[in-house]
Amino acid sequence: MLRKYSILAALAALCICPSFAQAANEDEVPYWASIDVDEANMRVGPGNSFRIAWVYRRLHLPVKVIRREGPWRQVEDPDGAQGWMRDLLLSRQRGAIVRGDDLIEMHAERGEAAPVLWQVEPGVVGLLGECEAGWCELDIQGHRGWVPESSLWGAGTP
Repeated sequence: MLRKYSILAALAALCICPSFAQAANEDEVPYWASIDVDEANMRVGPGNSFRIAWVYRRLHLPVKVIRREGPWRQVEDPDGAQGWMRDLLLSRQRGAIVRGDDLIEMHAERGEAAPVLWQVEPGVVGLLGECEAGWCELDIQGHRGWVPESSLWGAGTP
């Protein structure tokens, strides 16, 4: 009987351990996130009593989470501003913003030789798909294509 419970306990531990490992990975900083609401306040400290430093009105704007404190996340925006946001305002769905001074080309496939679908202005925000070999898939309000990873903030390692 004791052996039966030992085996069941071992099997339960095997089932639970992967979820613990996944939860531990979710706690590691830095990581990329994106603003998941139409309006998000960035505060100067981790609490509602702290002054609002910035108000963001850009759905899917990428932010880099650099610190966690309870339900608060210290984030950095694409311009380098840092402050605190509630975790409920953020999503793990990756976003990216086109950076630079010039238009970039969105291609039908990875690579400069692929047909150009659109030209995209700096400051445009989209949902980030997979990145591979220096190219990232980007979805800008349903317009999907591939852009150079070097033209995006929110891609690569945070």
